[in-house]
Amino acid sequence: MLYIVLGIITTLFAVVGVAMWAFGIRRMVQTIRLGQPAESGRTGPFGRRLTTTLIEVLGHNRMLKRPWVGVAHWFVMVSFPLLVFTVAEAHGEVWDPHFHLPIIHDWTVYGLFIELIAGLGLIAILGLAAYRQIKGPRRLGRDSRFANSVHWTAYYVEAYIVALLVAIFVIRGFKVAMGDFPFPVWATPISHALGEVLPPSEPALALVAAFKLIISWMFFMVLAVVLTMGIGWHRFTAPFNIYFKRDPEGAPALGAAKPMMDATGKKPLDFEEADPDEDPFGVGKVEDFTWKGLLDFTTCTECGRCQSQCPAWNTGKPLSPKKLVTDLRDHAYAKAPYLMQGVTEETPDIHDDVLSLLGKPLVGTEEEGGIIHPDVLWSCTNCGACVEQCPVDIEHIDHIMDMRRYQVMIESSFPSEANTLLKNLENKGNPWGMAEDRRMDWMAELDFDVPVVEDTLPEGTEYLFWVGCAGALEDRAKKTTKAIAELLHMAGVKFAVLGGMEACTGDPARRLGMEYVFQMLAQQNVETLNEAGVTKIVASCPHCFNTLGNEYPQLGGEYDVVHHSQLLAKLVEEGRLTPVQPIEENITYHDPCFLGRHNKVYTPPREIMAQVPGITTKEMHRHKERGFCCGAGGARMWMEERIGKRINTERVDEALTTDPDTVSTACPFCQVMLGDAINEKKSQGEAKESLEVVDVSQLLLRSVKADAAPAQEQAEKA
Repeated sequence: MLYIVLGIITTLFAVVGVAMWAFGIRRMVQTIRLGQPAESGRTGPFGRRLTTTLIEVLGHNRMLKRPWVGVAHWFVMVSFPLLVFTVAEAHGEVWDPHFHLPIIHDWTVYGLFIELIAGLGLIAILGLAAYRQIKGPRRLGRDSRFANSVHWTAYYVEAYIVALLVAIFVIRGFKVAMGDFPFPVWATPISHALGEVLPPSEPALALVAAFKLIISWMFFMVLAVVLTMGIGWHRFTAPFNIYFKRDPEGAPALGAAKPMMDATGKKPLDFEEADPDEDPFGVGKVEDFTWKGLLDFTTCTECGRCQSQCPAWNTGKPLSPKKLVTDLRDHAYAKAPYLMQGVTEETPDIHDDVLSLLGKPLVGTEEEGGIIHPDVLWSCTNCGACVEQCPVDIEHIDHIMDMRRYQVMIESSFPSEANTLLKNLENKGNPWGMAEDRRMDWMAELDFDVPVVEDTLPEGTEYLFWVGCAGALEDRAKKTTKAIAELLHMAGVKFAVLGGMEACTGDPARRLGMEYVFQMLAQQNVETLNEAGVTKIVASCPHCFNTLGNEYPQLGGEYDVVHHSQLLAKLVEEGRLTPVQPIEENITYHDPCFLGRHNKVYTPPREIMAQVPGITTKEMHRHKERGFCCGAGGARMWMEERIGKRINTERVDEALTTDPDTVSTACPFCQVMLGDAINEKKSQGEAKESLEVVDVSQLLLRSVKADAAPAQEQAEKA
C-alpha cells in the first residue's frame, strides 16, 4: 500500500511540476516577446552561433575567469542533466524498491559514472555554498560581490542540489544494504560506505526516492511561480542568451556601441528621416528594450562578477551593473501581465497600484518612483568590465546607452556640465570648444614638417595620423602626439594629418547618449576621409581608435585602423626603431579600457617597454582584462564626479602600491585623469615629486633618440 501511495503522489508531483514549468516557460517567452525587434544578425549563422554556445556552455571558458569557481560550477552544471537517469530510477523505485533501469542497470561504467558525477557535484555545491557564506555581504558588506543579490533564492537552489545529491547516495546505500547493488566497491565507494551503516529497508528506500522526486518537481514548480529567479532559470535561459549574443564569433558586446535602429529593427536610424513618434529614440519604458534586452535581464544569475569589477561600485557610487539588470528584470516581469492584456495608464477603472506600476518612470529619483536612479545611469564609464566578466553574456553597456539616449534626446535630462560638451562639439567640433586652427599648434615644436592633407593624401602616404582632440588640444596629450610624430619620422614612415579638417570622432557624444551629434560628426569625418582617399589610419587615442575602426563602418567608413602602440611595436620588431638609451626606472602600465577590454590590445604597449633597456615593469593587481578604469570613459571626462571616491584616485592608489618611478599608459584621457590624481597625491605628500604619467611612445622616444641619426640615414637610403 505504501508503494502505491508514494507512486501516485510522486506521479502527481511530476505531472503538476511539468505542467507548471511549461506554463512558466510560456509566460517567460510572452514577456520577452514584448520587447522591440533586435538588430539583424542575432539569429545566424546557425552553425557558428551553435558552436560558440557549445564552447561557452560545455567549455565554461567565461566561468573559468575565476578558475576554481568555474570548475566547481561545471560539475554542478553537468550533474543536473546527467543525473536525470537517477530521477527515472526513482520513479520506478517508489513503486518497487528493487526497480532497475533496463539494459544499463548493471553496467559498471554506469555505476562509476553516477558515483563520480554525484560525488564531485556534491563537493562542488558545498564548496560554492561555503564560498557564498565566506564572501557574503554579512561579512564583507558592500565589498561582497553577492551584495544586492536575492539571497533566499541562492540558498534554496543550493539546498535543493545538496538534498538531491545526498538522496542519490542514500538510495544507493540502501540498495547495497539490501544486496541489490550490482556495482563493485572500487567503482562506487561512497555508496558502499553508506551501505555499511544503513539497514536493508525497502520502505526507507522508497521514502527517500519519493523525497528526491518531490523536491525535484517542487523545484520546477518554484521556477514556474518565480520567473525572476535567475539563479534557477539561468540553466535553461543562458544557452539561448549566449546563442543570441551580439557577436556570433563569441566576443563579448564590447568595441562598437550598438547602433540606434529604426522601428523595424532592421536598419540603423537615419536622423534625417527619423520620426520620434514612430522610431525608438532610446529606451524610455521597459517594454522599449529589445527582446534580447529582456532575455538578458531574465538570464542574470546574480553572481556579482560584474559588480565586483565595476569602477563605479568600487568607488562608492550607486551603480551596480547587477542591481541595474535585476531592477529592470523585476520591473519587466511585474509590468508584463498588464501589457499582455493591453492595459495602459489610459485604461479606465484600473486599480491605483496598477496605475502606479504602469506610470513608473524608467529613470527617476526615489521621489519620482523611478526604477533606475539618474545617479546610477550617469555613473557608468562604459569601461566594459561588467560585459567582460559576465558568464552569460549580458550586454550591460548597450542597455545603459539606450536609457541615456532617451534621457538626452527625448527628456533633455542629463548632467548640466555635459551641455558645454555638446555645444562645443556642435559648434567647434571638439569638446574644449577651441578653434580648428589650434589643432596644428603642436607641430610648431617639431624640427621637421608634418604633411597636412588639403584635398587628398599626399602621394606615397602610408598612414593618416589621426591626432584626436586631446592629442591636438590638451597640453599633456600634445607631448604624446609629438613623440609619435617624431618616431614615425625617424622610422621613415610617410604619414600626414588632417589638421583643421579633423573633427571629433563623436565618441563623447555617442557615449553620453546624443546619437544625433555623433552621427553629424561621424558623417562629416567619413566624408572627409573618403574624399581624401584614406585607407590606413594610425590613432593615438583609444576612443578614436575604437570609433574609427569599429563604429565608422556603420556609416560607410571602412578603414584599416591601428593604434599607435601597435604600429610602434611593429616598427621596433622590424628594426626600424631601435631603443638603445637605458631608462633605469620602475614602471607600471595602466591598460586603457577602450584599447584593452574593448579591443583586446594588451601586448603591444608591453612589448614596447620590454624592448627599452633598463625598464623594470611591475603590473598592478588589476590589469589586462581586469584592468581598472581611469574614470574618463562614457563621457565622464566632461562630467563632475561628486559621489564617492574619485575613480582616478582609486587607480592611482593601486599604482602607488607598485612603488613606480613612472606610470605609463597609451591613452590621452588616461594620461590626463591619472596625472590629475597623481598631482593631488603629490600635494598631499603621498607620492614622490618625480612621479609622472607618460605614454609608452614617450618612453620609446627617450630610448630611441640616442640612435636617431643612424636610423634616419637608413630610412633615407631605403
